[in-house]
Amino acid sequence: MKTKAIILAAGQGTRMQSNKSKVLHKVYDKTLVEYPILAARYVGAEEICVIVGHKAEEVQKALGNTMQYALQKDQLGTGHAVMQAVDFIEDEGEVLILYGDTPLITGRTLEKMLSFHRENKNAATVLSAFIDQPTGYGRIVRSADQTFAKIVEQKDASEDEKQIKEINGGMYVFEARLLKYALSKLKNDNVQKEYYLTDTLEILLAEGHKVDAIATADADDILGVNSREQLAEVTDLMRKRINSQHMAAGVTLIDPQNTYIGPEVKIGKDTIIEPGCMLEGTTIIGENCTIGYHSKIKNTTIGNLVDIEISVILDSSIGDGTHVGPFAYLRPNSHIGKNIKVGDFVEIKNSHIGDGTKISHLTYIGDADVGKNVNFGCGTVVVNYDGQTKHRTTIGNDAFIGCNTNLVSPVTVEEGAYTAAGSTITKTVPKNSLGIARAKQENKEEWVTKKRSK
Repeated sequence: MKTKAIILAAGQGTRMQSNKSKVLHKVYDKTLVEYPILAARYVGAEEICVIVGHKAEEVQKALGNTMQYALQKDQLGTGHAVMQAVDFIEDEGEVLILYGDTPLITGRTLEKMLSFHRENKNAATVLSAFIDQPTGYGRIVRSADQTFAKIVEQKDASEDEKQIKEINGGMYVFEARLLKYALSKLKNDNVQKEYYLTDTLEILLAEGHKVDAIATADADDILGVNSREQLAEVTDLMRKRINSQHMAAGVTLIDPQNTYIGPEVKIGKDTIIEPGCMLEGTTIIGENCTIGYHSKIKNTTIGNLVDIEISVILDSSIGDGTHVGPFAYLRPNSHIGKNIKVGDFVEIKNSHIGDGTKISHLTYIGDADVGKNVNFGCGTVVVNYDGQTKHRTTIGNDAFIGCNTNLVSPVTVEEGAYTAAGSTITKTVPKNSLGIARAKQENKEEWVTKKRSK
């Protein structure tokens, strides 16, 4: 069965008080609209159409060309929004309809809704939820035999209907052919002069088709974001969900309320995450690691038994048994091997560091290929930029770089070679040699005495 998805993302979101589209605000490192897209893809919806309107070009640029788009120029209701994608809807298969401002919806919830829809051979299925305070939501009205009867909005509900706890979650799955038919019958004869998607359910019911609702196990799934306050609320709920999953899988979070882990991050068991950490993107952390407080790690793969203290690591990799920090900065494309020490105030970018190397403190390594068991003295700088072009430096195994060495790229320090402290190295240091590149010291006797006497 082919499944497609339509994501409604055309609204302006005036309550956000923002210059950008509401659906491009973020929960962790993903925009709001990316979450329902990921959930749809989880259930096999390879073809997705995003309905854009306000800031349409901005939304399309952010999401890229991996999906289709349809423009809702005028905001004339949810039914009107789906109408803009009528050419996207085929005559066979299923169509999921989701909202771009509901980041808590999960693939597993959609999976259950689709299974229910198929097992019961429904024309349309509504995702509902049970909440204690349903005021403001459309109610799911059921017949005496508990079959779906209709959705009634708060303003139209009777006193008895207002007591119903099952509400419309606003997400649906339709048989594609019947959705196209129902959309063709939609009318806007209401006070707002809008086309309501919920009216398609009544159209299908009136013609004898089966419509039903299935309640999500977690009512938070349907929460939408319409304000900065609601954005903070769903971010907090997302944090609790994610952190609970990691703790259940054997990860220790010292302070879950102050630990922020993105939805795609993977962490091995017996790893300890200290307070204030931000773990983002496709980060993978191995087992028995310690991630020290206030560290930020993004799109990075970390091996086992790694210890990181108060550091920033971006788009890089770290091997087993390595120590990083405190106050280290690993910029993109830094590949740090096994059993390495990257100490305090060390910055590395676009470099490969071999196993067993020690970079203890106050060092910059950029655009370099460093061998195994190299020792960097304090204050070493790889001078990789000539004002126009970046150049690479190569350092062989077992080399020793003296304190305050400048390695002016492109340059090579061969295997086992040393550089003298304070040297500025501009040409190859041969294997097992000592490179000295500094002026000879000269002492001027009584220079200070003569200066003071003046």
